[in-house]
Amino acid sequence: MHVNKLFDLSGRIAIVTGGTGIYGTPISEALAEAGALVIIASRNKSRCEEWAAKLVERGLNASGDGYDQGNEDSILAFSERILNQHGTVDIMVNNSVGRFMGTYEDSLEDWRKSMEINATGLFAISRAFLYPMMKRRSGSMINIGSVQGMVAPDFSNYAGTEMTTPPDYQFHKHGMVGLTKYLAAWAGSSGVRVNAISPGGYNPDVAKEPFLSQYNRRVFLGRMAGYDDIKGATVFLASEASSYITGQNIALDGGYTC
Repeated sequence: MHVNKLFDLSGRIAIVTGGTGIYGTPISEALAEAGALVIIASRNKSRCEEWAAKLVERGLNASGDGYDQGNEDSILAFSERILNQHGTVDIMVNNSVGRFMGTYEDSLEDWRKSMEINATGLFAISRAFLYPMMKRRSGSMINIGSVQGMVAPDFSNYAGTEMTTPPDYQFHKHGMVGLTKYLAAWAGSSGVRVNAISPGGYNPDVAKEPFLSQYNRRVFLGRMAGYDDIKGATVFLASEASSYITGQNIALDGGYTC
């Protein structure tokens, strides 16, 4: 197969949850630019529809939808609606994340809310779309993790700032990597691939000093990730170019975790 065809997603149906967030926006754009019909979904349906409309204005294929990842009934209704409308889903990007804790001292109720979205909800929506892929014996699921799911937090990055990193995010991003490997083993014999991408620091345009400089000192490439950096990795894992890759976690971090 010609290498251009390996990366071509024409005719594929893709879902990107949290598709209007800081990662979801470039991910959904990348999949659409590669030829897929991209369904952008989150709790904020109108925002998803607005972003989809902007992609459509460029001649790309996209639509917006809504669901609540903290509610299994909403997840199942969403999956049924998408499968009834499109018949199949080829690419599933789990990017939705609920942020409830801000610090180590926050309440256990905030921890519980976080787990409902980022652990229970992640498994529920993965299972809802993995079964149809396995039945069809084809598909790629991509989980968007974080370097916080690979290494311990470096609190020195936050010195001199009012910023920190909460424990729930660390917990569920580590768990996402483990779930990725489990689902890859579960679905592999059915021809379905499950991988993860773990981005490092992102969006230097809004990062403030001294955090930006302190963070970048640890990065081999000396910078945070930009808008386009996650696009190539996502299209690679979604496409036939990665047809023999499953159960892997790609560190998209400029060398931060090495």
